[in-house]
Amino acid sequence: MIARGLRPLLLLALLLLAPAGVARALEVTPVEMRPPVPDLAFTDMEGNPAKLSDFRGKVVVLNIWATWCTPCREEMPTLDNLQAIFAEEPVIVLALSVDRSGPERVRAFLEEIGVARLHVYRDPKMAATRALRVPGLPATLLIDRQGREAARLLGIAQWDSAETQAVIRGLLSEGAS
Repeated sequence: MIARGLRPLLLLALLLLAPAGVARALEVTPVEMRPPVPDLAFTDMEGNPAKLSDFRGKVVVLNIWATWCTPCREEMPTLDNLQAIFAEEPVIVLALSVDRSGPERVRAFLEEIGVARLHVYRDPKMAATRALRVPGLPATLLIDRQGREAARLLGIAQWDSAETQAVIRGLLSEGAS
């Protein structure tokens, strides 16, 4: 009898945890329906202020993550590879850490997992997660060259896959105007 009563709670727990660890298909929003992304403020690893609008004109892969997030650890190398693939194009993989422990911990984590090409920024107050209504980590937004949200994915993904590359190339082909 007690086990039967726990079944709904277990199902609810699985549903709440699913966004943090399950990848879903990346669906691109048609251009005319894309909402503008708020001009998020954050800092670079040296503490200098930066804003999302600093990257206008580029396709931005905005990944919100933390060192304590196991799924984040799993997908981080594929994001690093994605940045290498698009190194010569107007694409930036912006890894936004929500860690509160400081830049030293973030640097040590990235070194530990062998990630060196990402553009890493910090948001220890998690303002971006609130502004974007992100329910869990990792969360990734594809932002077009005009600063509009083209796609969003909660959970892990193989970011250096041929499918993701095709989506980004499609966003690049839309132009900067």
